[in-house]
Amino acid sequence: MDDLRPDGLPPLYRLALAYSPAHLRSVYLCLMALDQKLAQIISQASEPLLAQMRLAWWRDQLAKPAEQRPNGEPLLVAIGDAWAGEEPALRALVDGWEELLTDPPLPDSAAENFAEGRAAAFAAIARLAGVDDGQGAVSLAARRWALADLAAKTSASDERAGVVAIGLALGSDPVRLPRAMRPLLVLDGLARTSLAAGGAPLMQGRRNLLSTMRLGLFGR
Repeated sequence: MDDLRPDGLPPLYRLALAYSPAHLRSVYLCLMALDQKLAQIISQASEPLLAQMRLAWWRDQLAKPAEQRPNGEPLLVAIGDAWAGEEPALRALVDGWEELLTDPPLPDSAAENFAEGRAAAFAAIARLAGVDDGQGAVSLAARRWALADLAAKTSASDERAGVVAIGLALGSDPVRLPRAMRPLLVLDGLARTSLAAGGAPLMQGRRNLLSTMRLGLFGR
């Protein structure tokens, strides 16, 4: 059950998850656990082909009916409970991560597709929560966060600058999101600060933490 324990998530996710409404906690937790697992597949694979095979396994399992997925994988079981009917969005998340397996330098299209994969997952959470995202605020916030997170973890300065430029092109104005999407609002707040600083780590400094807590508590 380690995949489903909040204390197994990175600090950034634990911070965002703390502001999730109770009835959506398992939905957010599943997404964050899966996203973290996909990140590990990409970062730890010695060969791109091996990473592609592992990503394909997750994509294939998420395409099956819940009752046909392996019971020995607790994350899949939890997804079957919390994400019923929205698994295509999680497959889009897998596709997004696979974009990062391209040979360097990372093309703009790969970064954009990666961001779209994460945005699809958060759009699914909005649907599960009954949130009308007619203005596209959920997608904007999710893409901005995805790009900031990617830039902060990119070691090559030219690639990082390219990802930051794509993120900055999305604008820097805060979005307005309902209470159900508060974890995403927290991530977007951190992302805007990171992008403005050229792709700096998303969690840094006491002032940054205090402003994030204000977003989480009050939504602004």
